[in-house]
Amino acid sequence: MRNSFGNRITVTLFGESHGEYIGAVLDGLPAGLNIDLDFIKDRLNLRKGEKEFSTARNENDDFKIISGAYNNFTTGSPLCIVIKNQDARPSDYGDCLTSLRPSHSDYTAHIKYGGFEDFHGGGHLSGRLTAPIVAAAAILIPALKAKGIEIGSHILRCGDICDREFENVKEDISALYSMPFAVLDSTVKSKMQEKILELKKEGDSIGGAVETAVIGLPCGIGEPYFDSTESMLSHAVFSIPAVKGIEFGLGFDFAKTTGSKANDAFCICDNRIITSTNNSGGINGGISNGMPIIFKTAIRPTPTISKEQNTVNIKTGENVKVAFSGRHDPFIVHKAVSVINAVTAITLADLLSENYGTDWLVK
Repeated sequence: MRNSFGNRITVTLFGESHGEYIGAVLDGLPAGLNIDLDFIKDRLNLRKGEKEFSTARNENDDFKIISGAYNNFTTGSPLCIVIKNQDARPSDYGDCLTSLRPSHSDYTAHIKYGGFEDFHGGGHLSGRLTAPIVAAAAILIPALKAKGIEIGSHILRCGDICDREFENVKEDISALYSMPFAVLDSTVKSKMQEKILELKKEGDSIGGAVETAVIGLPCGIGEPYFDSTESMLSHAVFSIPAVKGIEFGLGFDFAKTTGSKANDAFCICDNRIITSTNNSGGINGGISNGMPIIFKTAIRPTPTISKEQNTVNIKTGENVKVAFSGRHDPFIVHKAVSVINAVTAITLADLLSENYGTDWLVK
């Protein structure tokens, strides 16, 4: 089992959904990065989402930095953040020992780890492990912002209800798109929330999509082919449980258009080379071109639902029907907003360090 991501700056995850602690280790950080404890707490609160539309599990996400920091600055040694699970209920998952949850990791983890995996709530494969990702990224986000690089996301879609896509990326996107349900239209927001509550009553769930923008990233970041900006961001985003798709710029709509319409024409503006459109989403040849990075992420409905479903009893080898109890999210897209921002920050800090070195983050 490998649980690390990154080249110069790496993040390693540990813990299980219903274990005593979860956490992350950040390695490769420069010494002297300021650690804003209130900002970390704020980001963890955003990840929780709004309770009415989320799980009934009530975690405070109290965290502690146990190494790699002194007087709220990084020391340059590996930084370890731990978060205590205070509302774990492994007993809710007794059925998962025998009946496989459709579209969950129960079956694949059981095969991969030979039955030794912690299956409670998905164990190590649970979305609960996104909390330490968010906490770790909250150390890097202020450093990126100090360099003029900001990351923001908003809920683009909830089922068939869609917010408008980015037309013009505003300068202060972090304030505009940092909150759960930070859609641009209050009517759209209400429709989304009504849909979620309707499905929650039925014991069902619904998926959606998140749109993300990065402004201020300089031209020339990313490597050709295997460590391109697109491939590294895709790697990180697909590491988030429930993510099933990503597209940059026009994405799959490129398949419907012509080169003359899809190309982004270059022009001079304020003595700077920019493009008049941004169909490529700020990336050419896998390398940032200085325009805003724009991408969309598709997120599947929560697979653990209380509606009766067909499955298999792994002990007896029989087909069975089962409805799963417990505390489950009818909608996780609003929680994914902060997680996508987090993995984007970690990825970009790593890519920038390839160009400028890690000390660049504090200079």
